[in-house]
Amino acid sequence: MRRKLVVGNWKMHGSRAGNAELLAALVGAQPYGADVAVCVPGVFVGETATQLTGSAVAWGAQDVSAHAQGAYTGEVSASMLAEFGCRYVIVGHSERRQYHAESDELVAAKAESALAGGITPIVCVGETLEERDGARTEAVVTRQLLAVTARLGARTSEIVLAYEPVWAIGTGRTATPEQAQAVHAVLRAQLAAACASGAQMRILYGGSVKGDNARLLFAMPDIDGGLIGGASLKAAEFIAICRAAS
Repeated sequence: MRRKLVVGNWKMHGSRAGNAELLAALVGAQPYGADVAVCVPGVFVGETATQLTGSAVAWGAQDVSAHAQGAYTGEVSASMLAEFGCRYVIVGHSERRQYHAESDELVAAKAESALAGGITPIVCVGETLEERDGARTEAVVTRQLLAVTARLGARTSEIVLAYEPVWAIGTGRTATPEQAQAVHAVLRAQLAAACASGAQMRILYGGSVKGDNARLLFAMPDIDGGLIGGASLKAAEFIAICRAAS
C-alpha cells in the first residue's frame, strides 16, 4: 500500500521569525500518519534543516539547476541542496513553466539532476483552464510526463509525481475528487507503462487543497497525498491536511 505524502510549497513567502514559529508548530503536532515535508525558499533551507533535524518532517527546495556545477550565476545545484539534507525538490511547477518559460525538456533535465544529487524530484504536470475547456487535459499531462520518463528511463520509479491543474492553483477553485482521480488514473497508467513499479509510485494532487476537502481528495484510489501551496503557510490548516492523509 502506498504511504501518503503531504508536501508544503511555501512559494516566495516566509520570514525567519515566522518560519520558526510555523516549523515549531509542525514538529509539535507529531506524529503524523503520513509522510510530511516542506519545500522552502532557498535562503531558508539551512535554518529549516537545523530546526527540523531529528523530527519526522522532511524538507526540500522549490527548484534546482539542471547543471551539476559551473558558471551559472543564480543557480543552485542538487549537490548543494543535498549538503543541507534536502530530501525533495520541486521541478516543473506551473509557475516556473509560465514565468520562467521552462520547457518539458528542461523539467526532465532538472529531475535527472536532482536524482544524480540524491534528491527526490517532485515533478509537476498540469493543464490550464483553456486546455481543460478544450478537452486537452490528457494530451497535455501525458506529454509533460513523457519528457520525464523518456529521459529517466528506469529511474522514473524514483520520482514523485504531482498533478496540479493550473486553473485550480491559488484561485480558490478545486478539481472535484472525481475530476482529480480521472487524471491521476491516466498518469498512473502512463507510469505503469514506463516502469515496472509505476503502480507503486506516489502521485500527489495540488490545487487549492484545504483542511475541509483534503480527506475526500485523499480517499481517491490514485491520489497519494498533496502538494499544498497557500494552506501550508498556516500551521493549523496544514496540520489538518496532514491529519486527513493519515
